[in-house]
Amino acid sequence: MTISLSDLRDSEQNNQTLSKSLILLMSFACGLAVANLYYNQPLLADMGRTFHATSHQVGNISMFTQIGYAIGMFLFVPLGDMKERRQLISILLIAVTISLIGVATSQNLIWIYISSLAVGITTVVPQVIIPLAAQMAAPFERGKVIGSVMSGLFFGILLARTVSGFIGGTLGWRVMYWIAAAMMLGLAVILRSFLPKSYPETALSYRKLLKSMGELIVTQRTLREASLIGAMMFGGFSVFWTSLAFFLEGAPYHYGSQVAGLFGLVGVVGAAGAPIVGRWADRLSAKSMVGILITISVLSYMFFGLFGTSLWGLVIGVILLDLGVQGTQVSNQTRIYSLIPEARSRLNTVYMVSYFLGGSIGSSLGSYAWYVWKWQGVYMTGGLMIVMGLLVWGVHRIKK
Repeated sequence: MTISLSDLRDSEQNNQTLSKSLILLMSFACGLAVANLYYNQPLLADMGRTFHATSHQVGNISMFTQIGYAIGMFLFVPLGDMKERRQLISILLIAVTISLIGVATSQNLIWIYISSLAVGITTVVPQVIIPLAAQMAAPFERGKVIGSVMSGLFFGILLARTVSGFIGGTLGWRVMYWIAAAMMLGLAVILRSFLPKSYPETALSYRKLLKSMGELIVTQRTLREASLIGAMMFGGFSVFWTSLAFFLEGAPYHYGSQVAGLFGLVGVVGAAGAPIVGRWADRLSAKSMVGILITISVLSYMFFGLFGTSLWGLVIGVILLDLGVQGTQVSNQTRIYSLIPEARSRLNTVYMVSYFLGGSIGSSLGSYAWYVWKWQGVYMTGGLMIVMGLLVWGVHRIKK
């Protein structure tokens, strides 16, 4: 493994402050913040009844949230390379608190679309924290640290569905968003108190910083490959989760939002593998790991297609899907963070904007596929997106 002078500088200056408790705090903060993007998924059927909307119309709530997240990452995450990150995180958490209140008080579809877009734009704190953790970690354990912080993010993604399904099913979906707003306000106070002060890694102006991301796309082949794969993987992931609540409330299951949310607990089994994947990425070829994990995701959709009407088939499929998608993300981020250390926030921005644009497309396609073709359309659409990611990986591997 090659270690650059920049990596050694990062290690000497920052690794001494990266304690286990700080890694745990970063992991917790990422999970709690990213959950804002996923509270809506088990509640879409309930929201549809509130606004008298079709499954496709209400599925756009997830799409707008993920589009907003992509916009927010493009606008705010690059600032992590040029601004003090702790202050940036605090400002963003206050903004997302206001946005969540907007969702909780929505009176029609247009209102909740705009509020959901705002939630996505302002819920970019995890993507400011992750490059900070990568900066502070020693080069030889960067994959492990990223995997640990990302595991908190993954648990937040999955448990958000469980929590929102339970609260939404018992107290109503609006209560979930009031609770989320209160949690973000509390998190702002905690992180302001305990996160270490960071220092800018570039002297570029904001305009030049944004322009430099285009240069990174042109010059960094690994970044392009990882971004395309990430977009297809998260698109396939979103197709499933956007449609699940509609599938479960009909035949043969007839379950409510609480049960749809419980599937988030099943996915925790897959997310628990993120730190292990990170350690493997430190020791093995991260690119080979990506291929293995995409293949696991393809298998998940085979289970959805062949055995989706059986509960055990859904459970196995969810475990495989979450392990494959989340593990691919850890491996991809380990690869891109090693490219240009002083540009980690910008590299992460390019990757995650692509990732969530793919997710927004998947959310829209998933709700549309369900509306037109029901479950057969869902598993065929999601499976096709995953296979496209595998093709991108294969083509780039052949060209190398």
